Amino acid sequence: CSGSSSPFPGRAMLTAAASAAAAAAGRRGGRLRSFGLRAVARGCSGDAAEESSPQSSGDLQTKQRIVVAVGGNALIRRGERLTIENQLRAARADAAPALLKLLKDNELVVTHGNGPQVGELALERSAATFDVLGAESQGQIGYIFSQAMAGVGVVAAPIVTQVMVDPADPAFKEPTKFVGPVYGAKEAQALSDSLGWNLKADGEYFRRVVASPTPLKILQVDAVRALLAVQTPKGPLPMICGGGGVPVARMGNDFANIQAGAFEGLEAVIDKDRCGALLAVELEADGYIILTDGGGIWENFGKPNAREMKAVSTKYLRDTKAGAKFPGSMKPKVEAAIDFVENSPKPGAWAALGDLKDASQIVLHQEGTIIKKEHDGDVEWYDRTEAPSVKLGRAPRYP
Repeated sequence: CSGSSSPFPGRAMLTAAASAAAAAAGRRGGRLRSFGLRAVARGCSGDAAEESSPQSSGDLQTKQRIVVAVGGNALIRRGERLTIENQLRAARADAAPALLKLLKDNELVVTHGNGPQVGELALERSAATFDVLGAESQGQIGYIFSQAMAGVGVVAAPIVTQVMVDPADPAFKEPTKFVGPVYGAKEAQALSDSLGWNLKADGEYFRRVVASPTPLKILQVDAVRALLAVQTPKGPLPMICGGGGVPVARMGNDFANIQAGAFEGLEAVIDKDRCGALLAVELEADGYIILTDGGGIWENFGKPNAREMKAVSTKYLRDTKAGAKFPGSMKPKVEAAIDFVENSPKPGAWAALGDLKDASQIVLHQEGTIIKKEHDGDVEWYDRTEAPSVKLGRAPRYP
């Protein structure tokens, strides 16, 4: 094994993971017979010796556990078709370098949106239900991110995720979640008539809307904990809750060929930022970063007197309803950030909204908007007044 020179970092990462797991098992008096890790560590001892352990005791005092939510539009560029090749190019150029910097000094978990991708899949396969389409989009986007991260020497571990929701959630009666591209009035009416879609106005255009129930429990969260226990700067990098996860509910009674107690997918799309907030709480993360195209939270966005928040308390955000009138999908992002901070078991927990390119600076609280339970004076503003325009490399037709 030590003589191999494969450019893919999986072997080295696995041996490092095996060594770390073996050490942990030794401290517990346990044995490593599962997954063949003992054989891997023994057979590739040369590789293992070259890798540092995932974390030293000193690292544990400084590393933060951070959940990062990347929008589905991070893979879209203006004027380009939604092809795998174009999405790979965007992921390699933008997302991979930003995530690599974060992984160097922190424990990292990534979740991502799927609005553009699931919307396109719905057009291609109009008969498929949204739980199936959501799972397909997780696989597609997970593959794209895996390829991009492998290019910078990191092994990603995408997980198709099921998230429990309440089938009696009021959201099923009043769909509000925008998915897919925008349409003109005539095109929207034609799609509604031919496919039975529910479309609503989104600014001057129309978009499809589906139910967006509240996420209650993430079924694969223990898999993330296992991956974090052996994470190094080379991975594994868990990618979970893509597109908010696949909404499922447990059957209370037998129905057709579905047994009582089994999980059944539901026709809905969970908001990825709300699911990310739940994930961050369940993982007891130190921070939760929601990456946007327009930086942090702005007052009077796009106007001459615009100004960006540097740090703010959750009370100030609630009292001023910040983000409620922000263009696009800022309101649910602000609400998700507040939910994490106020429900986190960690007293110093923080959330942040900021631009993908500034991700490493956001962790240092030098860019974006930092949100905490309390902040002196409730709000602090950056000493700059120019609001960002829509990024030239981004397609404006998606949230």
